[in-house]
Amino acid sequence: MIYRLLCLYLLIAVQATAIETCHGDVACDLGDRSYHVLEPDGWDGETPLPVLLHFHGWARQGDVVVNHSRIAGATKLRGVLLVAPNGQRKTWDFWTSETDDVAFANRVLEDVAKRYPVDPKHIYVSGYSYGGAMAWRYACQSGDGTAALLAVAGSIQQTEDCPQAPREVRHVHGLSDTVMDFPIGPNGDKTYPVALWRDAFDCRTATPRGDWSVEPFLTLSRIEWSDCAQGQVVLDTHPGGHFIPHGWIGRQLDELLGRNPTYP
Repeated sequence: MIYRLLCLYLLIAVQATAIETCHGDVACDLGDRSYHVLEPDGWDGETPLPVLLHFHGWARQGDVVVNHSRIAGATKLRGVLLVAPNGQRKTWDFWTSETDDVAFANRVLEDVAKRYPVDPKHIYVSGYSYGGAMAWRYACQSGDGTAALLAVAGSIQQTEDCPQAPREVRHVHGLSDTVMDFPIGPNGDKTYPVALWRDAFDCRTATPRGDWSVEPFLTLSRIEWSDCAQGQVVLDTHPGGHFIPHGWIGRQLDELLGRNPTYP
């Protein structure tokens, strides 16, 4: 009987420790919601960490994000802390400004800062598909102080009036996307996916930066607006569909952190 009680006590203690030291597949509880977090490889436990807050796609959760080679694979190698909130019912409410998910994401960042030494000057907000749209919504409603928005194949209406904005915007979208359709603007404008931020930042000149790729089967074309009254906007497009391009998140982080772009 004593042996069984001891085993039960040890089991409860181990579970409590796992919850207290949540990371990776073990979610961090935050009230009635939760999020996942993943430290970068080789972190010394003391150096302040840049953060990538990434919103998962529809019907997914944060555990997918922290195990995803094109997301976690990028942050782990670049000294970036990956934070992946869990959407209610595996989705996000990004349609209008009347959403609780922006406030939830802010609570997540506040909780992360209690657990880790966070570099407040390097908070990046990202997402894919519905999560990309949620990243846009977050940047629109609570983006002040955010270093950059890194959105993949998802956005909000380009006619929104955003009260806040990140310091920089980077967006990638496939021209053949049929899930979150590529938003072509008036007169066939293929730079329309970032029209909201171009206008908000008072950008004037679109400068082609050429093609780039990290895998031979996918070429991305880049256009940049760097003459803005504030901030900068970058748009990458590719001929493919609805996915996170190989190396895209890693390249953005490299450029934002002043590193030479590498792959993976």
